[in-house]
Amino acid sequence: MTVDDTGSGTGVHPAPDGEPGPTAGPVTDASPARVDAHGGRTDAHDRVDGHEEPEENPLALRLEQLILGAERRYTPFQAARSAGVSMELASRFWRAMGFADIGQAKALTEADVLALRRLAGLVEAGLLSEAMAVQVARSTGQTTARLAEWQIDSFLEGLTEPPEPGMTRTEVTYPLVELLLPELEEFLVYVWRRQLAAATGRVVQAGDDEEMVDRRLAVGFADLVGFTRLTRRMEEEELGELVEAFETTAADLVAAHGGRLIKTLGDEVLYAADDAGVAAEIALRLIETMANDETMPELRVGIAFGTVTTRMGDVFGTTVNLASRLTSIAPRDAVLVDGAFAEELTRTRDAPASEAEAAEAAAAAEKEGEEPPTYRFALQPMWQRPVRGLGVVEPWLLTRRSGES
Repeated sequence: MTVDDTGSGTGVHPAPDGEPGPTAGPVTDASPARVDAHGGRTDAHDRVDGHEEPEENPLALRLEQLILGAERRYTPFQAARSAGVSMELASRFWRAMGFADIGQAKALTEADVLALRRLAGLVEAGLLSEAMAVQVARSTGQTTARLAEWQIDSFLEGLTEPPEPGMTRTEVTYPLVELLLPELEEFLVYVWRRQLAAATGRVVQAGDDEEMVDRRLAVGFADLVGFTRLTRRMEEEELGELVEAFETTAADLVAAHGGRLIKTLGDEVLYAADDAGVAAEIALRLIETMANDETMPELRVGIAFGTVTTRMGDVFGTTVNLASRLTSIAPRDAVLVDGAFAEELTRTRDAPASEAEAAEAAAAAEKEGEEPPTYRFALQPMWQRPVRGLGVVEPWLLTRRSGES
């Protein structure tokens, strides 16, 4: 779809001069130019609604141009027209990416036009539906926004401390960003390609087309015990360091043992694994690692196995809800699993159905002069109990078999 010079057929209401009213665009609210009530251009230093807007920081503008690699040239209307898309669709893409409404400020670049053209081109070619293209924009925007905030808060802010007395942060920031930008960009693309290859491999190994969307996974929650009490006792900086240490440890263990970290929620992490044995190993490693760290609170873990719906990198469904409920009733420094997870561990011979069965198998093997079967984990049935929203469940206590580590 292409907008014409009058903005007709765009799905937005035009301003009196024919250009659209406020629309989303990829800059912050602090823009160098805005549209006045008559659709005319108002520079940053002009008076708007009786208030004088401050001029933008020259360094901020130089940094923006350095990072974006281009100067501001287009209003949102002009960018949409140059890309050959409607203002309505352009606004949907920009808002999905998390960009603020900027009216008709001339704040967009050639890169913004190219991004619109690419997304719209995927739709026109039939490779993506319009709804899917918006989802691509939203997932990319949300992920990279969090990454950018972290890099500024935890990385660049520390590095831009003046290295010598008398130097200002302003004098350090520009050359530092200039040096880091190409390296961080290359690294981002490398990690993304690696993750995309791994995710694609998991999907194509699915048994059928339906399983590609609704998959059977082991889902685990790990939760710090007594975190609410800690928030009242600890200083903010100390609490932040504890949460960061917990998230870092959990992320490293999940990745090292073949799981996938879905998300972190401060005092809780959510992970998934295709294999029940992998999920069990991660859970017990988390418990053991945290127990050996005197600075860490106790931990509890709940795991469930079953059909899971995946959307935008997150997981949903009854299996996820059950794992969360099991976590809330798990004893301190212990792992509770559901019946389906226990069955999967016995099916893969990672755990015996009971200690009696393990003893019988060992005796039979010894009688035949064979090596007895080895199991990594042990399962102990717990009392059945009602779980809010899920009825009555029979949890199992997961432990490591004697001598296994």
